[in-house]
Amino acid sequence: MLVAAIVVCEVGFWVVLAAGLLARYGLHRPRLGAALLICVPLVDLALLAFTAADLRAGGAPSPAHGLAAVYLGFSVVFGHRMVRWADVRAAHRWADGPPPEPAPAHGTSARVRLAWQEWARATLAAGIAVVLLITAIAMVGDPGRTGELWAWVGRMGWLVALWLLAGPLWEQARTSWRSRRRTSGPRSQAAWRPPAP
Repeated sequence: MLVAAIVVCEVGFWVVLAAGLLARYGLHRPRLGAALLICVPLVDLALLAFTAADLRAGGAPSPAHGLAAVYLGFSVVFGHRMVRWADVRAAHRWADGPPPEPAPAHGTSARVRLAWQEWARATLAAGIAVVLLITAIAMVGDPGRTGELWAWVGRMGWLVALWLLAGPLWEQARTSWRSRRRTSGPRSQAAWRPPAP
């Protein structure tokens, strides 16, 4: 049941976002569009309320409860950026807005900065998920039933560590390699001569 609620909330996020952009740019109703876009976080609040009600009613903590906490954490941190990303593209397509800024090229210092910023956001999202998980553990109050929720706390640590390796550290290594390759220049190739007799 909770997995269905997560799916419904994810679909609801995109439906409300699309309705807001359609009202703002398709129907030329900017106030209505802004009101709909403001309602996007209400989808997250609905999932939070549903998850808390399920636990208070004695529902057994399950992987779905952990997934709901992770979804909420990442939605809180990345949801606004997703709305802005979609809004900029809709404005460019239907309202003669400026084109979206291109992503920085791989192997540049700008790309490294972006990777560190994204990792910091992911760390914040994981932190919010952990707070929600610990709150759920406290609500259940039975250590024998909260093992699955504690497992999700550990998964958040692994997620942050893997994101660090595959994100900013990888981009930094790639940038350093490209920089060394540019500064070293092409190898000098001296003409080969046979040894003197």
